Amino acid sequence: MKVVAFNGSPTKEGNTYHAIKGVAQELEAEGIEVEIVHVGNKVIRGCTACGGCVRNQNEKCVIGDEVNEWIQKMKEADGIILGSPVHYSGIGATMKAFLDRGFYVTSVNKSMLRHKIGASVVAVRRSGGVTTFDQLNHYVTYAEMLMPTSNYWNVIHGTKPGDAQEDGEGNQITRVLGKNMAWLMKLVEFGKDQVKQPEREDKVFTHFIR
Repeated sequence: MKVVAFNGSPTKEGNTYHAIKGVAQELEAEGIEVEIVHVGNKVIRGCTACGGCVRNQNEKCVIGDEVNEWIQKMKEADGIILGSPVHYSGIGATMKAFLDRGFYVTSVNKSMLRHKIGASVVAVRRSGGVTTFDQLNHYVTYAEMLMPTSNYWNVIHGTKPGDAQEDGEGNQITRVLGKNMAWLMKLVEFGKDQVKQPEREDKVFTHFIR
């Protein structure tokens, strides 16, 4: 089994990276491969609402940058980790641009991430961590993914790169999350032939202004 993790921080090995690594170490201890993709240092533009991904049905965004490669990594993975720093109590702009486009493409192309395992982690200096964590989870739940939990909200604290390693509670949160994620992934994998999955339903759109 494999997990792909997306680091939305501009800093390659800052506190967001350490939050992801805390989860990854537990996954790897259970024999699950983890790949970390650095998103936050790229130049990724936002969704243009062109509808090309809906019309083309080719699992690609028409903008044609790194996002298409990352979409395929998510498709091939059994689990996905979303990690972001906190910018003005929200997801970092580059990470959000990727998530808006990547998750929309996967959703309109036959729900590509449906029933994969998805988790979110956040690194923050002081406040805004929970609101950012909530925003990341919006993508996971919209995609019909299955979400493991920890013993608190998945937020780790630190200012300078590496500070998060001193957050004892934060490190326990990522450690417990990693153990629970590995367990859930194995339950899903071993249960595929035992329990029939519910059939996928096409999305119903209701418009309130007619």
